[in-house]
Amino acid sequence: MGGPTASGKTTAAIKLAQHYNCSIISADSRQVYKETTIGTAKATAEEQSLVTHHMIDEVSIHEDFSVGAYVERCLAILEEEFKKSDVVVMAGGSGLYIKALTEGIDIFPDVKEADKEYYNQIYATEGIAILQEELKAKDPSYFESVDKENPHRLIRALSLIKSSGQAFSSFLKKEETVRDFQSILIALERPREELYDRINLRVDIMMEEGLLDEVKALRKHKHLKSLNTVGYKELFSFLDGDSTLEYAIDKIKQHSRNYAKRQITWFKNQQRFKHFHPESTDDMIQFIEQERSKS
Repeated sequence: MGGPTASGKTTAAIKLAQHYNCSIISADSRQVYKETTIGTAKATAEEQSLVTHHMIDEVSIHEDFSVGAYVERCLAILEEEFKKSDVVVMAGGSGLYIKALTEGIDIFPDVKEADKEYYNQIYATEGIAILQEELKAKDPSYFESVDKENPHRLIRALSLIKSSGQAFSSFLKKEETVRDFQSILIALERPREELYDRINLRVDIMMEEGLLDEVKALRKHKHLKSLNTVGYKELFSFLDGDSTLEYAIDKIKQHSRNYAKRQITWFKNQQRFKHFHPESTDDMIQFIEQERSKS
């Protein structure tokens, strides 16, 4: 089960897990970190007491944690959980995590930091056009499919090419990974205005619950990639004196809405997902049973 932030995934997932008497695996790239709680909207202690949750508080912000590591741990969890139940609920907003677990992922070699910095500097001084031209020359196959206006994607590809001496496209898997379990994919959606109101309210509640104190405690680690995320970076900026608290809170809401918009687009572009309103759990169960009967 996927969907944008604040759409109601936790509540819906718990209802499904209770119906099937099974556990939940979190598909959230931020909830895996132990030190970030309020700003990542983890299931509360009370919610986690209702149903067993996996992949929450899994690693420290100081650890490198990749999609590959996530999939490896999830497959081990599934192996054990399927001994207890023939259904496991997966829920979260990180579409890449869901896709990687259900379909497999591409394995890429390590990229030298110097090569990343080289292309970051080129982008900073000369702009995106030169990156586009170089990628088109070095890997025309990948250039045809990449988002050409996304500098991060271009830099990632060019850095890997420079480090490995091979085309980025050569590391892309040619066939979908076959899993030994059936994946029934659901995406939650709400009317856009309703969702944005929920996002704004959630940010206000986070602040009331102590998000600023959580961020203060993590301030000395603000350079970590794991903390370069919405809700934390805006408050780091406030603590550094770069903005007022009111401005930082407004930016958290804005950036959260922007993130939700990207999530909505991603899930809409995935053909295998069936879309439901978050409160339509009876309809979800009916759909799940229909799909299970086909296998």
